[in-house]
Amino acid sequence: MNSNQPKVTSAELRTLLDDAFFSGVVRHFVRTTGEEPTYVERQVIECLKYLYLISRYPERLAGLFLPVEQAIDEVWHYLILQTREYRQLCEERLPGRFFIHHRSLPYEDYQQSQPGREQMLEEALRWLPLYREEFGPFDEGALPHWTMVRFLHQQLGLSLGTIAALEAEALAAQPDTEHVR
Repeated sequence: MNSNQPKVTSAELRTLLDDAFFSGVVRHFVRTTGEEPTYVERQVIECLKYLYLISRYPERLAGLFLPVEQAIDEVWHYLILQTREYRQLCEERLPGRFFIHHRSLPYEDYQQSQPGREQMLEEALRWLPLYREEFGPFDEGALPHWTMVRFLHQQLGLSLGTIAALEAEALAAQPDTEHVR
């Protein structure tokens, strides 16, 4: 399959939550954050992409630090609080069919527990090819939600096309990694 064509579309991801639940999540975050509904809808979709990837690739992504922005984590927290719907999402609708547990760990604690910057970079970049494979390449709408992708694009000046072509191991091996903190 062409890696520019998504296997899973945003419309398909949206159906992981029933219409009333999806709309309720969006309304909640529009009300509490003041963000526009289309922006919040994208936040919910990116959260579902994150959960989809964890469910689909547990052996490759288990225990890795959350590579999305705090707002996406807050959407995840909100989903978890809707216990019946969250259990259905995890065990009946996501591909892995298992409950995805959440554990809060401050970034500073995570950073101290890691052997080095290179491993942190490699772990963060492990998401890129999996995201591309399932959902197609990152686009401008995804940038505000995925920390590493935004860093690569805005701080290192990589185009979205270049980011789409990256493989975690190849980038982590480059000597340029001292930029990442």
